[in-house]
Amino acid sequence: MAHGTARIGKDHYRTEINVSGHLLIGDEGPGLGGQGAGPAPYDFLLASLGACTAITLRMYADRKDWPLESVDVGLRLRGGKDDLRIDRVLTIAGLDDEQKARLADIAERTPVTLTLKGGLPIDTRLA
Repeated sequence: MAHGTARIGKDHYRTEINVSGHLLIGDEGPGLGGQGAGPAPYDFLLASLGACTAITLRMYADRKDWPLESVDVGLRLRGGKDDLRIDRVLTIAGLDDEQKARLADIAERTPVTLTLKGGLPIDTRLA
């Protein structure tokens, strides 16, 4: 399964992230006191959903031997504290309308989609 670490020092709010051996930088924008050196936490959330959606749809189309040219996944987080939601727009090239509809249906059941919709317990402890 996935594993990662995040480390912040005295820099406001640059965070070094290592996820499965991939090094990333997270930060907040200047409006929140950061330097904008990398995506903010919710940006990573959208990136995770977008990557999972695109990869899952590509895998499905490949298994079906469909002539999928590309999938663009547009994502937007909207709402406030009590009504956050993600708008996801799929732009699919190379398939007919029936195939596109099937991929839109598959998008509702990608692993990250199901995790976000179902919630995920988080266990926190001190080292």
